Amino acid sequence: MRTLNFRAKIRVCNDKELNQTEKNLIDVAKEATERAYAPYSGIKVGAAVLLANNEIISGNNQENAAYPSGLCAERTALFYANARFPDVAVDTIAVAACVKGDFTNEPITPCGGCRQVILEAQIRYNHPIQIILYGKKKIYFVEKITDLLPLCFSSTI
Repeated sequence: MRTLNFRAKIRVCNDKELNQTEKNLIDVAKEATERAYAPYSGIKVGAAVLLANNEIISGNNQENAAYPSGLCAERTALFYANARFPDVAVDTIAVAACVKGDFTNEPITPCGGCRQVILEAQIRYNHPIQIILYGKKKIYFVEKITDLLPLCFSSTI
């Protein structure tokens, strides 16, 4: 028997260390939380996708009493981006969450389903997608989705 060890490269910073593009993308994700529909969990999540053509597409979580009929913010934004610009790669996705009118201190991470969808977009365009996870006290930068999903399912395997 042997053991597999995985390493994830995640940079941690604060808002003072962001460049203007990163700040803007996080701001769009934060604004998207205001339009989320989250009456069941109370967690409003916003996502902003920066495309290779410099377009920014936002999305938010949309809950439904008939769970799992709702949809996460990351998938809402990515699916909308792919619908509007099907031939344009995704460069970066930023995610922010708000609970009871205040942003979370710690970053939230995409669920497993969202990680798989981000992986598919990364494979589809053969282009790594940077992920920015916002928290008031710290911000995580993930270089590529496989850092969050090391044992991934892919048709290219």
